[in-house]
Amino acid sequence: MSIANVTHSVGLDYHQDEIQVCIIDPNGKILANKKLPNEVLTLDSFVQKHTSCFQASIEACTGAAALADLLRHEYHWDIRQAHAGYVSRMKQSPDKTDYSDARILADLVRVDYLPEVWLPPQFIRDLRSLVRRRDQLVKDRTREKLRLRALLRNYRLVPQGAAWSRPWIAWLRNSDEIPTDIAFVFEDLLDSIERLKEKADRMLEKLVSMTKNDPLVKLLLKQTGIGIVTAVVMRSEIGDFTRFQNGKQLSNFCGVSPRNASSGNRQATSGLILAGSPMLRGVLIEAAHRLARYDEHWRELFHRLHAKKHKPKCVAVAAVASRWIRRLFHQVMELLNTSQLAA
Repeated sequence: MSIANVTHSVGLDYHQDEIQVCIIDPNGKILANKKLPNEVLTLDSFVQKHTSCFQASIEACTGAAALADLLRHEYHWDIRQAHAGYVSRMKQSPDKTDYSDARILADLVRVDYLPEVWLPPQFIRDLRSLVRRRDQLVKDRTREKLRLRALLRNYRLVPQGAAWSRPWIAWLRNSDEIPTDIAFVFEDLLDSIERLKEKADRMLEKLVSMTKNDPLVKLLLKQTGIGIVTAVVMRSEIGDFTRFQNGKQLSNFCGVSPRNASSGNRQATSGLILAGSPMLRGVLIEAAHRLARYDEHWRELFHRLHAKKHKPKCVAVAAVASRWIRRLFHQVMELLNTSQLAA
């Protein structure tokens, strides 16, 4: 067998300006471990000089997914993303160098023990950027609102009307009770809140436009209690349902499954599993509240857990979210199997 037909392993330690590249043979011998400029053509040429048959890995970090996607589709690399946290725990030395990081990535590929994470396509990466930016804008708006309410309490002011209604805001802009020297602060906070709302609304319009023909978003919008924000967050964070083997895996990924805390003969759970996107878990918990309120099936489950089994309300709501996402997984897989839903 020629060396060209032997599968070598390549580890890439990614940085903004440079990439450490380690190439090892099937026996674990290092053929090369060199720092190269962060240029795709230079990277491909260097690896091809040593072998044309290889598997590669790169740690998941900012910019790594875009590079891996380019190498996979433009240069036909067999490349996978590695979970940075798990890789760090596997290191045999407390010292950290680019040389050793690239080496361990290559070695994990060689022994088929790479803690792999999903490499999302360009559409999902773009969708995530928009969803997360909108989430930042909403949180910034909430912080500005809290600052304004704190200012009102500080000056013992009670605006007229319901909070954040038009009369309430009009009172803040025109009231003689507000000291002249700080009226500008109120105006600035109100203007900032309004600007952030406009930006978040424009971002949501863009998200609606991007996903208007997406079959999975259409399916989600048909579910009780699911609106456009919940649907696009789920689409961006979950991505491809087929990467999960069952509904429990998906529930664990979403962070709405109970965490196992068993030891010996003691079998117990301890809160929700510490995994997944906080934003995704948040929208699923909010959706579970709506399901428990408006859907008869989930309302009955919530009542059985909360009222009859005396589970805390938060536990009952999390159980609704977990079971709902598991049921959704099976619905999606059935539609995929019958070719009624695009992958």
